[in-house]
Amino acid sequence: MLLKSNGNTIASDVEYAKSMFSQAKGLMFRSSVPDSYAMIFILSSPKKISLHMLFVPFPLDVLFLDDEKRIVKTTYLRPWVGLGDSGEKVKYIIELPAGTISRSDLSVGDKVMFDET
Repeated sequence: MLLKSNGNTIASDVEYAKSMFSQAKGLMFRSSVPDSYAMIFILSSPKKISLHMLFVPFPLDVLFLDDEKRIVKTTYLRPWVGLGDSGEKVKYIIELPAGTISRSDLSVGDKVMFDET
């Protein structure tokens, strides 16, 4: 599975968080993730979301996407103490290793492509 935007591959190691449990756990209790990693949260319906970094010991870049998979907000979350929110209703959240947004030249309005299976 690949995560792409603007014709570029953002991540090749993609994990999905679809269930309430997997979304609540997220990346907690992991020591790290590979540089090519992405965790995609697929929400049951668009909603405003808040994120925390409790028990996540490494920084993350986060993309908030609307139901058309367009980026509506990006943020950086610090390990352990980072907090973030979508600011508006979103359908997808993508957590990436810190630095991925700048390396991949991602910005608000970009469309992200991935399969939801």
